[in-house]
Amino acid sequence: MTRQKIIPPYDGSFNVKTDLDKHKVFNWDNVKKYFSWHKTGKVNMAFECVDRHVAAGFGEKVALHYISENSESTLTYRELKEATDRWATILKKHGVKKGDFLFVFLPKHPECHIAILAAIKLGAVVGPLFEAFMEEAIRDRISDCEGKYLITNEEYLQRVPLQDLPSLETIFLTDEQITTNHAISIPKELTQTEIDENVIEWVDLEDGLNIHYTSGSTGKPKGIIHAHRAMIQQYTTGRWVLDLKEDDVYWCTAHPGWVTGCVYGIFAPLLNRATIVLHGGRFNADSWYETIEKTGVTVWYSAPTAFRMLMAEGVETLKRYNVSSLRHILSVGEPLNPEIIYWSVGHLNLRIHDTWWMTETGAQLIVNLPTEPIKPGSMGKPLPTIETAILDDDGNPLPVGEVGHLAIKGPWPSIMKEVWRNEKKYQSYFPFGPNWYLSGDLALKDEEGYIFFQGRSDDMINSSGERIGPFEVESKLIEHPAVAEAGVVGKPDFIRGEIVKAFIVLKKGYTSTPELLANIRLFVRNRLAAHAAPREIEVIEELPKTKISGKILRRELKAREIEKLKAVEV
Repeated sequence: MTRQKIIPPYDGSFNVKTDLDKHKVFNWDNVKKYFSWHKTGKVNMAFECVDRHVAAGFGEKVALHYISENSESTLTYRELKEATDRWATILKKHGVKKGDFLFVFLPKHPECHIAILAAIKLGAVVGPLFEAFMEEAIRDRISDCEGKYLITNEEYLQRVPLQDLPSLETIFLTDEQITTNHAISIPKELTQTEIDENVIEWVDLEDGLNIHYTSGSTGKPKGIIHAHRAMIQQYTTGRWVLDLKEDDVYWCTAHPGWVTGCVYGIFAPLLNRATIVLHGGRFNADSWYETIEKTGVTVWYSAPTAFRMLMAEGVETLKRYNVSSLRHILSVGEPLNPEIIYWSVGHLNLRIHDTWWMTETGAQLIVNLPTEPIKPGSMGKPLPTIETAILDDDGNPLPVGEVGHLAIKGPWPSIMKEVWRNEKKYQSYFPFGPNWYLSGDLALKDEEGYIFFQGRSDDMINSSGERIGPFEVESKLIEHPAVAEAGVVGKPDFIRGEIVKAFIVLKKGYTSTPELLANIRLFVRNRLAAHAAPREIEVIEELPKTKISGKILRRELKAREIEKLKAVEV
């Protein structure tokens, strides 16, 4: 592990310091007092996100600011309450009830947020679907939990394999004029429906809230169900990690079909009474910078892939816009390369704070708090009250600086409720007993408690007995001025077991030559380590990535190499 430059925190009044100074000993019970159910005993996530703020006199505060290429609109908390009440009344009239699985398949648009919150008001378990999903992904998810209801539009409905989904009882469409037989037009219903003032279904903290599906390297996606109790940690991390205050304008760039877009795109900011920015278009550097300038975004949560793309666009694009409203930037979805942080400090005068969590954990666990120094390349430290360990293959703690399995001591408020109909899969997260959740990530911890991601357990490279984490090599590669993106895998080798092979995408203006590739290899060797320098470098046009989060698919790169070797052997 190489030592990185430490970036100190900025001066400021941060929520986490205020809260921890207030409590001599912090525990999750301190947070429960914030919620209305602490006094009333009536639990519902949607009520806490919206209705509670209206009742407290904040109905005219802007809850959501939508901006796209062709339109712009806002919804106050009062308008959001009325919309979700009305939609929930319609859903209830057509049979939706507590415990039903209801899927939402819509683009990034206020209607997507309204649909999700309306379903939660009825106690349904909502399953947001990513807007780019095609037939197979949709079929796998809805059929797995026998979803009964779907909210979508006629355009997206063309990708829903209805013939393979006999469990679907009712389809709600957001189009006013519809041609689909037996579907229900929500806009038409809205004109004919009076709000049921008692539409909210009160639930238990352990009742199902939402379901998100995780995709592994093998098998079908697994349905991770979270309970309403997750709001305790989601509110707290929104307050501490995102540092959300009531006057903040907050933009999470993820679609709700990805767990970040749901937890930190809807729940955490609304629980903290922030104003959400919702951008309806595809990625475009000019459009993104313009959105920040136009809406006055103060807190921005995005992914390393997006930041790398903004870097690749160059500083001249950035200089065309006034983004001085920004005060806090965070990253999620994959490890944050140090070079991105240096770029942000240099050109935005702000640190980017990496955060680590998973669909299964329900909220952030390892973070770079705004009050703490950042070590670029580190995931940060465990959230206060969260205990982590680096374990060997037998579950024994490893000393500082050694690579092992990243484990978190449970439980915590947002931990998954269950894996739908798959107790064996649920138990696989706890191979050393119920106290330790095994993440599947390999990491090391330094002497100050900072945790450094080294790769997924099946991504580690073992070359001549040396264990090499691909992320560290990738980060060093993209520090080279010619390299835009990099993916690193272990290529099977008869002598060494594996060798380090790098797949790189070159920046505009660079051409692959033997001299350039030799220079890149030497760059890594001199700045990282000889054993970590790629023995092979292949230039490709585009790295394979997941559709949802843009994570590099190292397993696909490795599979290509294995297939090449098989072809040679034949």
